Parts: sequence; C-alpha cells; structure tokens
Amino acid sequence: MYKRQMKIQRIACFLSLAASALVFLYALGLMTDLYDMLYTMVPEPNNPDTVKVAGAMIYYDMQGFNQTLLRAGIGLILMSCLLFITNTHSRRKYYIGNYAAICLNAVANIGVALWARGQIVAYKTQYLTTVDFTQLERRLSRAGTYTDSTFWFDAHAGVFAVALVAVALLIVCAVWKLSLMKNEKRLLEAGRVVSA
Repeated sequence: MYKRQMKIQRIACFLSLAASALVFLYALGLMTDLYDMLYTMVPEPNNPDTVKVAGAMIYYDMQGFNQTLLRAGIGLILMSCLLFITNTHSRRKYYIGNYAAICLNAVANIGVALWARGQIVAYKTQYLTTVDFTQLERRLSRAGTYTDSTFWFDAHAGVFAVALVAVALLIVCAVWKLSLMKNEKRLLEAGRVVSA
C-alpha cells in the first residue's frame, strides 16, 4: 500500500510542477493573437484620436493583468518547487513541513485560478463586445493576421483545470498518507511490525 501511495505522491508533485509551468506558458501566449491583430490598430500615444479599429485598446487594457498572471505563474512554479525542497515527492512519512507545502501550494493554485478566471471572462466579454471585427478584418485581410478566435481566452479552462486536478491529487495523497501513518502507528502500538 505504501509503494502505491508513494508512486502517486511522486506523480502528484510532478503534475503540480507541470501545471505551474503550464500557467506560466499560458500567460506568455495569452497576448499573442491580440498583439498580432490589435497592436498596430491602437491609437498613437501622443494622438488618441488616431484609433484605427474601435475596441483595439483592449490590448493595452490587458497588459497589467497579463504581467500579474506571468508573475503568478512564476510564483506557482516556486510553490511547486517547495514540494520538492520538503521531499514531499519521496518522503515515506510526512512532517509538518510537508503538510504546509501542500497547503500553500493548494491555496496558491486555487487563488490564482479563481482570480484569473474572473479577469479572463471579463476581458473576453470586453473583446467580443468592443472590438469592431468588420473593420478589423478589412484592415488585416491582406496581412493574414486576422482572426476572431477566442482560443486564448477559452484555453484558461483547461490550464486551470490541470492545476486544480494537481491540487486535488496532492490533497488526496496527503490524506492517504495520514491514514497510512495512523494505521502503522496503531499496529506498532499493538506490538506488530509492518513490513514495507
């Protein structure tokens, strides 16, 4: 039973690291289509009357959020590294540090997922309601950079689902480990030796 639990806890820790890296990569890719389409359509800094496409300012509106999401991705990677620093991936017996690392990782991932989802849904709505896609298509049809796809807005569901699955797996492993440790302690107190 311990061997199976140890294998799953290792998978959970590596999945957490992979999910954190995925959040980071998502933050890097989020602005890609918007840059390709809207960067040249926003007004000149000294002359706001030169708007080429209505709603193109969403590119600048999202910059602060995207930078914060990028920093959050780096923070999640560091939180996942904390699992490895405390040997949560390979420890047979968990200590307070292991439980603290799991809790911090869970709170960070859940917090970022909830915060980012709210922001991304709001920006997607702004994108769909304010950008003049007819005018944008007319301007970009020759360049071949036009798309009305909302892929990068929609991809957040998959990205944060992976992060939340990793959190759930870490918590399941911690509860399972706690149960195994209690059973082992009870058997040892009863005078039995449990072989690994």
